[in-house]
Amino acid sequence: MGELKDVSLRQLLGLHASIMEELRRRGVARSANNPTGSLAEFLFCRAFSWEEAPNSEKGFDATDGQGKRYQIKGRRLHRHNKSRQLSAIRDVDGFDTLAAVLFDDQYRVVRAALIPREVVGERWRFVRHTNSHKFMLTDEVWMDALVRDVTEDLRAAESQT
Repeated sequence: MGELKDVSLRQLLGLHASIMEELRRRGVARSANNPTGSLAEFLFCRAFSWEEAPNSEKGFDATDGQGKRYQIKGRRLHRHNKSRQLSAIRDVDGFDTLAAVLFDDQYRVVRAALIPREVVGERWRFVRHTNSHKFMLTDEVWMDALVRDVTEDLRAAESQT
């Protein structure tokens, strides 16, 4: 294949489908959805030896050896959209800690944190029409004394892939 600008739409979509299948084969993606969330789950579980919850589990994505439940969220920052709003949090009681990561537009780890549920609860906002809570992963989150910066842990896991 030449330059991507010379590739047809059908070929681009086929390449995307092939990439998603390869990510699934490697254990990075567990669905055919956008890979951002799957990559976040993969890196956190690899970095901390957490066990991934089944896809159908409500409220959390992984557990550690002590049974602590983690909701894992990722956000890809892009030149066309720099929003740091994480995907909807629907089960506010389903997790103990929010594990969140910001990626750049090439899916490289920019910043990551472990955020206790009580800190998340102080900062989220209820959205009635989606019956969920939204959380903005702003730089101020890392200033909270209860938040643990795990950027280097995720970068180390990323470098092993």
